[in-house]
Amino acid sequence: MDRLSMLSCFVRVAESGSFSAAARDLQRAQSAVSQQIRALETQLQTRLFDRTTRKVALTEAGALYLQHVRGVLERMEEADQIVSDLDAGITGRLAISAPVSFGTQILGAYLFQFREEHPGIDLDVSLSDRFVDLAADGLDLAVRMGPVTESQLIVRKIGLLKRSLAATPRYLDGHGRPSHPTDLKHHDYVVRSYLEGAEQIRLTRTSEVTDVLVKPVLRSDNSHLIREAIAAGMGIGLVHDVLLDPMIASGTLERVLPDWRHEPQVIQAVYLSNRYVPRKVRAFVEGLARFLRTRGALAE
Repeated sequence: MDRLSMLSCFVRVAESGSFSAAARDLQRAQSAVSQQIRALETQLQTRLFDRTTRKVALTEAGALYLQHVRGVLERMEEADQIVSDLDAGITGRLAISAPVSFGTQILGAYLFQFREEHPGIDLDVSLSDRFVDLAADGLDLAVRMGPVTESQLIVRKIGLLKRSLAATPRYLDGHGRPSHPTDLKHHDYVVRSYLEGAEQIRLTRTSEVTDVLVKPVLRSDNSHLIREAIAAGMGIGLVHDVLLDPMIASGTLERVLPDWRHEPQVIQAVYLSNRYVPRKVRAFVEGLARFLRTRGALAE
């Protein structure tokens, strides 16, 4: 009897807790799945499951065996994918999540370019400022701004996005133009509520570093709303340079404290660590880094 088939049946029964559910997933008869498990237990000379009329549960030996078998099957799947990638083009569905503002203002142009380079790709893009669950939402990757804390994810740093303080000329005419970071505490401020420590601004000029507490008049977890509020003259706020530059050119916004630098924001791609990273995902992430560099969006 095929050992790989037995191992696949074992993992599906262990994960589903049911012979019938495993049989449905594997599109086999339940009797065939049961036969595979009995054959595996006979070879190992140990019982892998405790069976009752109501449920199937792993024995202690079964739980230990599952830990090792999963790794074996994943490595075999990875080896198969690597070999098929050598001859296959970049094709198929690519499901991506990205922050709203980044997706609507920056990512769209890159998606068009990526699709032109890889016409066999079908893109499925979800825009959200929340931290999505890649496995639950069926995503291949997500673009994240700021640090990533989920230990189960693979993190690929794309670069550092330059950011600057900005406000409308009308707001600055009415409230004054700050000449030093400490002046910011007297101004209205628009802040992203999901960024840790967002109410304290750190600015640097050569070797001088200044931390300032600001006064938020608007907090939001939606970055598009934040930028619109700044453009409406509600106050001073942070804008990514790649979005800010055309707004300055049009006269919509003006840099605040242009001689001072704000810490850039890390942009990263994340994907699941227990799966082989497909060629289409690698191509997308590497291409996005090149695209942002050519747009001057990344700090050196």
